Amino acid sequence: QVQLVESGGGLVQAGGSLRLSCAASGSIFSINLMGWYRQAPGKQRELVAGITNGGGTNYVDSVKGRFTISRDNAKNTVYLQMNSLKPEDTAVYYCHAGVKHTSYSGTYYYYWGQGTQVTVSS
Repeated sequence: QVQLVESGGGLVQAGGSLRLSCAASGSIFSINLMGWYRQAPGKQRELVAGITNGGGTNYVDSVKGRFTISRDNAKNTVYLQMNSLKPEDTAVYYCHAGVKHTSYSGTYYYYWGQGTQVTVSS
């Protein structure tokens, strides 16, 4: 079994920074895509940032220039550095990863973290 464990959320004032982390553990053969999604109250879950195994990244327009996604493949960990936070960034942030298992390596399976709350006060 594979688990994604997130940390780093919290309460910050507008203009502040947080760094989220997500570590994958379990019977992992390899990890392909990793990313961060968020869901704000009353809104749909949206992709915030994604990163390929080769380091290619993409971001939702609203966070470009403020957020940076990165990964440490040796640690099976993905990070989201969030700077210049705005109240509209308030949401539960979820880690997402495509994992190829050691027990069945024929395809990738996608997992979600438990979510971590980010609250930005104005």
